[in-house]
Amino acid sequence: MKKFLLSSILLLHFISFSQEKYPQDYFIKPLNIPILLSGSFGELRSNHFHAGLDIKTQGKEGLNVFAAAEGYVSRIKVQQYGYGKAIYITHPNGYTTVYGHLSKFADNIEKYVKSIQYKKESYATGNLYFKKDKFPIKKGEVIAFSGDTGGSGGPHLHYEIRNTATEHVINPLLFGLKVVDTKTPTFQSLKIYTLNSDARINQQRKSFQIPIKNIGKGKYVADRVTASGLIGFGASVFDRFNNAPNKNGIFSLEMLVNGKRFYYHSVKTFSFSESKLLNLHIDYGHYKKYKRRYQKTYKETANKLSTYKDLINNGKINIKQNLNYSVEIIAKDFEGNSSSIKIPVVGKESNAIFSKPKDSTAFKIIAENFNKFKQENVTVAFPKKTFYKNLYLDFKVKNGIAKIHTPTIPLDKSFTLTFDVSKYTEDEKQQLYIANIDNVKYPRYKFTRKKDSSFYTTTKTLGKYTLLSDKQKPKIKILYFKDKQWISNSKTLKVKISDIGSGIKNYRATIDGKWVLMQYNHKKRILTYNFSDKKLVGSKHIFKLVVSDNVGNTKELSTTFFKKQIN
Repeated sequence: MKKFLLSSILLLHFISFSQEKYPQDYFIKPLNIPILLSGSFGELRSNHFHAGLDIKTQGKEGLNVFAAAEGYVSRIKVQQYGYGKAIYITHPNGYTTVYGHLSKFADNIEKYVKSIQYKKESYATGNLYFKKDKFPIKKGEVIAFSGDTGGSGGPHLHYEIRNTATEHVINPLLFGLKVVDTKTPTFQSLKIYTLNSDARINQQRKSFQIPIKNIGKGKYVADRVTASGLIGFGASVFDRFNNAPNKNGIFSLEMLVNGKRFYYHSVKTFSFSESKLLNLHIDYGHYKKYKRRYQKTYKETANKLSTYKDLINNGKINIKQNLNYSVEIIAKDFEGNSSSIKIPVVGKESNAIFSKPKDSTAFKIIAENFNKFKQENVTVAFPKKTFYKNLYLDFKVKNGIAKIHTPTIPLDKSFTLTFDVSKYTEDEKQQLYIANIDNVKYPRYKFTRKKDSSFYTTTKTLGKYTLLSDKQKPKIKILYFKDKQWISNSKTLKVKISDIGSGIKNYRATIDGKWVLMQYNHKKRILTYNFSDKKLVGSKHIFKLVVSDNVGNTKELSTTFFKKQIN
């Protein structure tokens, strides 16, 4: 009886949680303009699901950003990448709203943040946490101004709603925020997969794309396929909102087999810790090769995403001989606009005409174990459960280039890559760094830790790596004025910096010997100082800037300018 009561309580708790009602008129919209989105909640991004809404700001910066409800500023973070300048407001109803990519904060908050930046002599603040009485906020109060800071692809506001207690992110559209959307999702293409060694599709033992045809009104049909054994599907699909041409993510994806639901997922809420499982949710290998994401309508064994529901056999279909199957894949947006593909499948045993060769190398990965291998001067070490499953690792070193498999396999953890550098002189070591060279034209610096005879880095990306030498100093160019020029009417001082080798690591700017805050737009490679930060004494001033790259090459610029203080 006690077990029955406990089971009943747990079931009721689960039902109430899964059917949680979100307040519909508690939060107001954070911008006083029509809401158009450049990014939807749960959208597929690089290595993660999008955790909020990206709201368009009409291509402008500096729009008023309003507090969605009363509360208090509980956290502020300023960083070069990520959300850039971001503010977190905790509300008494158990939720926290987040506003990212801001250009600046409201005056009282901006003044405080800049005092921290000047105290630390750093643009990045790290996380600043506050108690309730530091910055209380009223509903509709201007808390900041929209911008393009951090890892932003253009001016917009990143807006999130989180459960304060759990930090789970929740789709803001569930709280009554309205976006006009009467358009059905668009299917771009469809893939079919063999999921065990006995499976066959059209007499082949491999996965491939299936032609689809749009017959109108959100309806698609696919060519008939013959199959046997365990198979699965993947769909490349996107959605569009009214009055916006950009592609967005969908809200849910469903698969029916002979009218019965085999697969379903929706993007209502998830935790940051599970977001990386996106790489198992999509056809990761196809994406890395061709930059198109297919969402699988089946679940990999290692995939623990909480967004799945009502799965039969994890969405995998066991096709039997002489039976016909009607497979339908349905994509919906948040408003319920729906599109679907129907795929006729005929069960037919066959011997494979084409088969994938079996993997076999000298380096077998046992996913549950620690794995370490060495070739020539290169060592790779993989912690336990770095890989999601066992495999044979393609690892070789030739002409100084280490090939560690291909970047088409997702990893759960970072591995360590070590180069023996004992053959190099101390001067040579100073200028060496580890680089990823999957794109030969654009090598990517990897954070390189240096010991006496070895350099190492940690990464979650397989692929090609080598040691490169950087002997060139960064470049600095003053914009909009020349040495010894009067700039009394200028509100800002701008400098362009660049580096063609290992990349810029840090910079330090002073005026008259005192540190000044320069904001770096890494997309435009421009540093900006705002003269309103500090009152200058006198009219003649010396500006100095020191820029260093990741191996220590340093460039210094010193210039004189004249400026009268304008009150």
